Amino acid sequence: MDGRKQVYVLHAQLCETLANPKRLEIIDALGGGRISVSEIMKRTGLAQSNLSQHLALLRQRGVVRAERNGRSVRYSLAYPETSQACALMRRVLMKQLKEGENLARKMR
Repeated sequence: MDGRKQVYVLHAQLCETLANPKRLEIIDALGGGRISVSEIMKRTGLAQSNLSQHLALLRQRGVVRAERNGRSVRYSLAYPETSQACALMRRVLMKQLKEGENLARKMR
């Protein structure tokens, strides 16, 4: 497989990893930098067991990094651009929603 096709495969795998609203919330929470599990829980409202499962998958897929300091673990995005890419997609989706609302108003 040539390099370009391999990048498409990797892109699809990353999108598959991100195709979960809870994981997107975690990425949004990590957009500001390294934070603790308790801080992620506070920002997302996720229970620790559920959050741990999502963080494990995100770590396994290379999206987040964990830094252990004694008993404390702090997480960060492996690549800060991930947060920027997700924010860009949210802006596109907000535009789509707004256009849909405008179209619905015109149809009334």
